[in-house]
Amino acid sequence: MAATVTSTATTGKTWDGGNEPMGASYGKMMMWFFIVSDALTFSGFLAAYGFSRFKFIETWPIADEVFNHFPFMHGVDAPMYYVAFMTFILIFSSVTMVLAVDAGHHLKKTKVAVYMLLTIVGGFIFLGSQAWEWKNFIKGEFGAVETKGGAILQFVKAGENGKYERVALAEFAAHLPTERVNKLRSNGIIFEEGAALPTYSVEEVKAGLLAHPEVLIRTEKIVKKHKEVLTREQSVKKIEEATIVVEGANLVRNEYGHKLFANFFFFITGFHGFHVFSGVMINVLIFFNVLLGTYEKRRSYEMVEKVGLYWHFVDLVWVFVFTFFYLV
Repeated sequence: MAATVTSTATTGKTWDGGNEPMGASYGKMMMWFFIVSDALTFSGFLAAYGFSRFKFIETWPIADEVFNHFPFMHGVDAPMYYVAFMTFILIFSSVTMVLAVDAGHHLKKTKVAVYMLLTIVGGFIFLGSQAWEWKNFIKGEFGAVETKGGAILQFVKAGENGKYERVALAEFAAHLPTERVNKLRSNGIIFEEGAALPTYSVEEVKAGLLAHPEVLIRTEKIVKKHKEVLTREQSVKKIEEATIVVEGANLVRNEYGHKLFANFFFFITGFHGFHVFSGVMINVLIFFNVLLGTYEKRRSYEMVEKVGLYWHFVDLVWVFVFTFFYLV
């Protein structure tokens, strides 16, 4: 009696030929899955930022006043100029990546290498610019004081054009003969260690404010798109609530205003910066493979296209971060 054997095997690869979903290879599909999942992560972060921003909308820092520095232009008010420059560099690097992918489709090794190199340079410029922004944000420029309730008080004076201008603590703080000790284990304080002491004490700031009648206090509250400035009498009374001097920003407090602003800044821009750094490192690896002729031998530059998808995603995310965090 002859036995009938049924075979269920199929020929060819699962992701080959007509079996490719939407005409995409396995590698491209996996990259798209990653991009979608990462987009949801960034969406959650930006949504959390939006909820917090509008919950504390009356005391949220004004971005134009925070990000107003430009390299080699100390003292010049350039609101958002450098952030706009960073954004332009990143978008331009996305253009060079498109050109690299197009050159790969035509199997033009030299052009792929040149455009990949320009993309890498653009990524490094963006990362360096972001590090510079972080340095200025952490260091601060003017300083402020924090009250018992956690509110930030800044200092201003009337400028030549009638508008109020920020005043740095160094311009008016007094120098009192007091001795302050950092809480460090090296100083013999074994069981307690605190943050570094600010340049001035609360008493020195209070004395300086009283000695300079032109200096006024500006609160966190926004009135008609500007921070509320107290009268001289109100400023003298309000300074008595100060408990600590704040210089720059960290995860605990910041001189620019609400604490959550600094927390979101470090977390969102840092998380995006990590993505950019990862993309640059991958681009460097692909760039060297292009120079070695790896993809030329395969007669396919699909790997350049896959890393290009990731790079475009990183650029697109920054557009949303730039819009929600810096512009809105």
